[in-house]
Amino acid sequence: MRRLLAEARIASAEQEAAKIVEEAQKEAEAQKREALLEAKEEVHRLRSDWEKEVRERRNEIQRLEKRLVQREEALDRKAESLERRESGFQDKEQELQREYEELQKMKEKELTELERISGLSSEMAREFILARVEQENKREIAIRLKEAENRLREEADKRAKEIISQAIQRCSADYVAETTVSVVPLPSDEMKGRIIGREGRNIRALETLTGVDLIIDDTPEAVILSGFDPIRREVARMALEKLIVDGRIHPARIEEMVEKAQKELDQKMFEEGEHAVFELGLHGIHSELIKLLGRLKYRTSYGQNVLAHSLEVATLAGTMAAELGVDVQVAKRAGLLHDVGKATNHEVEGPHVAIGVELVKRYRESPAVVHAISAHHGDVEPQTVEAALVQAADAISAARPGARRETLEAYLKRLEKLEEIANSFAGVEKSFAIQAGREIRIMVKPDQLDDADVTLLAKGIVQKIENDLEYPGYIKVIVIREVRAVEYAK
Repeated sequence: MRRLLAEARIASAEQEAAKIVEEAQKEAEAQKREALLEAKEEVHRLRSDWEKEVRERRNEIQRLEKRLVQREEALDRKAESLERRESGFQDKEQELQREYEELQKMKEKELTELERISGLSSEMAREFILARVEQENKREIAIRLKEAENRLREEADKRAKEIISQAIQRCSADYVAETTVSVVPLPSDEMKGRIIGREGRNIRALETLTGVDLIIDDTPEAVILSGFDPIRREVARMALEKLIVDGRIHPARIEEMVEKAQKELDQKMFEEGEHAVFELGLHGIHSELIKLLGRLKYRTSYGQNVLAHSLEVATLAGTMAAELGVDVQVAKRAGLLHDVGKATNHEVEGPHVAIGVELVKRYRESPAVVHAISAHHGDVEPQTVEAALVQAADAISAARPGARRETLEAYLKRLEKLEEIANSFAGVEKSFAIQAGREIRIMVKPDQLDDADVTLLAKGIVQKIENDLEYPGYIKVIVIREVRAVEYAK
C-alpha cells in the first residue's frame, strides 16, 4: 500500500516538474522574443541618430564650402583691383619721374644763372650763408645760455634759502656758554677747612688725582674748581660732592671717591652718546664711537658744547637732505660724527678732521659717511650732496648768534690784527672791522688805485688774512673805491 502511495506521489511530482519545465521554456521563449525586439528597436534608433548626424555634418561641410567659394571670389576681385591700382601707380610714377627730371633741369638752369649774376659759385655761397647763420646763432645761443644761467642761479639761491631757513626753523637749539670753572656749593664754611685738611694734604691730594685747581676764597659756602679739561673738572666736582655728603675727607677716601667718580662719568658719557644716537634715530653705530660721542658733551669749541653742536649739525643736515630727496641717514650719521675727532685730539696728534676720519674708518662706517666727515672743513672737495649738506650745516650751527664766543681780549686782538693787515697794503686809506669781525670794509685812495687794482688788492688782503690770522667761520672783505668831483658855483 505504501509502495503504491509512493509511486503515485512520484508520478504526481514528475508531472508537476514537467509542467514547471514547460512553463519555464515558454517564459524563456517570451523573454528571448522580447529581448530581440528591444535590440532591433535600439539598432533602429542608433541608425536614425547616425543618419541624422551625417546629414548635419554634410550640411555644415556644404556651408563651409560655400563660404570658401565666396572668399575666393572676393580675393579674386581684390587682386584684380590691386592690379589696376598698381598699373595706375606705375603710370603716376613715370609721370612724376618726368616732372622731377624737368625740375632738376630748371634748377640747374636757375643755379647757373644765379652763379653768373652773383659772381659766386654754389660752394662759396653755401659757405658764406653757413658762416652768417653760425655767427648769428652763436650770439643768440650765448644770450640764451646767459639768461638760463642767471635764471637757474636765482632759482637755486631762492630754493637753497628756503631749505636752509626751513631747517633752521625746525631745529631750535639753546646755547649755554661753557666756562673753565665749576662751582661746588658747601653746606657751611666750616667744610672749607676740612677740604683743605691738615697742612693742605686733602686739597693737594684732590688736585693731584684730578689735575684740577681748587680755589677756596672768601666766596661764601662755595668752592671753585678751575681746569681747562671739562672731563677732569667734572670728575673733581662729582668726587668733591661725594666727599661732602660722606663727610670723611682724607687722602685715601679722596682717592677712592675720585676713582668711583671716574667710573660713573664713563658710564654717564656712554649714556649721553646713546641718548644722542637714539634721539636722531640712528642704528648700528659702534659702541666705541658712542663712547666718544658721550665725551663730546664735556668738550667745547669757542665756548660751544661740541655734542650739542654735533646734534644740531645732524638735525640740520638730515632736514635739508629730506627736502632735497637724498640719503637722510647718511647726512644725519655724518653730521653726528663729523667732530668725533675732537674727543681724542688732545691724546692723538693731528687735526680733528683727520683723526675723526681714521676713527670712523676703523669702526666700519660707510664710505659716504667717511667722505662727508673728511670734507666738512673743505680739506677735501665735496663729491656728494650729503657731504655738501654736512659742510653747510656745520657752518650754520657755528654761525648762530650766541653759539660761539671767545674771550674779550682775544676778540679785540683779532679785530686789531684784521685792521692792521688791511692797512699794511699800499693805497689803503682807512679800514673798519665790522659784524663782529666777520666783515672788513676798506677805503682806498682813488688817485693811487684804479678799478683793476681794487680787485687784486681784495685778493691780496684775503690771502694775507688766511695766512696770518686764525678765526672761526669766514671773513668778508669789501674794498671800496669812491671818486668824488666837487666844484663850487660863485
